[in-house]
Amino acid sequence: MPAPDRIIRMETVRARTGLSRSTIYRKIKEGTFPPQLRISIHGAGWRESDINSWVANPVTWRATNDNEAPDGKVANHDAG
Repeated sequence: MPAPDRIIRMETVRARTGLSRSTIYRKIKEGTFPPQLRISIHGAGWRESDINSWVANPVTWRATNDNEAPDGKVANHDAG
């Protein structure tokens, strides 16, 4: 059984990618960065595997229909 995918928050994403908060949200809207997952009413995070994929190849990464959030809004996926 594969290890569960962790949910990471904004500060971790910023540290791993080197991007600013505004650049992350702009790239989400453009479809060139993984969208967030809603993890609570006021909280959101990213799947660690999505961020790792983006870091491995940021130039060619594109959102897929499975994880794409319309209009750059937070995707509403289950975290499990």
